[in-house]
Amino acid sequence: MSVKGEQFFASFKVLEEEGYLEAAAFSFSRKKAGPKEGENLAEKRQAGKEDEKGQDPPGEPEETADQEFMGALNSLKKGTVLPVKEMQIKEGETSPPKRYNSGTIILAMENAGQLIEDEELRAQIKGSGIGTSATRAEILKKLININYLALNKETQIVTPTLMGEMIYEVVDNAIRPLLDPALTASWEKGLTMVAEGTITEGEYMKKLDDFVSRRTNIVKRLYNQSVLNQQFNKAAGNYKKPPAEKPEST
Repeated sequence: MSVKGEQFFASFKVLEEEGYLEAAAFSFSRKKAGPKEGENLAEKRQAGKEDEKGQDPPGEPEETADQEFMGALNSLKKGTVLPVKEMQIKEGETSPPKRYNSGTIILAMENAGQLIEDEELRAQIKGSGIGTSATRAEILKKLININYLALNKETQIVTPTLMGEMIYEVVDNAIRPLLDPALTASWEKGLTMVAEGTITEGEYMKKLDDFVSRRTNIVKRLYNQSVLNQQFNKAAGNYKKPPAEKPEST
């Protein structure tokens, strides 16, 4: 638009992903209009530049999506059964998730609450997760020192050791709730209730003692050594055997 010799231009946006508009066969193309009567040469040139940049020429109506198709989409409801007219199979390759490093595993501990399905418990440790900002690094350091985890000093990649996998299998088969962040959230909720006066300290400790006693008795009655041995041997196949020590010569 030209006002007293000054040129003014409208801002525009570039659509990178068409989304549902692609399925609706929506077109962003515009038909080129001829110059209006009385248009001067400068305005013609400017209009050409704007058209090249993808801006809308003035006076052109926008094309609309297929109304019938959009109406069909709006009529869809949960549970609607549709006929399958065509199927295609695409080949692809999956890749394993990246290993944790010393930084991402701390972040995963902090955001462990996101894995909890129960909304109330998830909210209980939202923003705190497992441990605190002062203890998470020490927890990781301790797991490395007792040979449950291994840390590559160059890449900072964290991997489980055979001992760590064995401990995991024991806990998974005996006291699975210990592997669930929901248990931490439940304990935190109990502490919050004590602080608020909803329950007494004695009531909280009784529930905690009952949990420990009940789970300990379950472990004593398991007798699942044969199952664990099979899992240990399977895990051991992923680790290199340490070289045999040479006998000292006398």
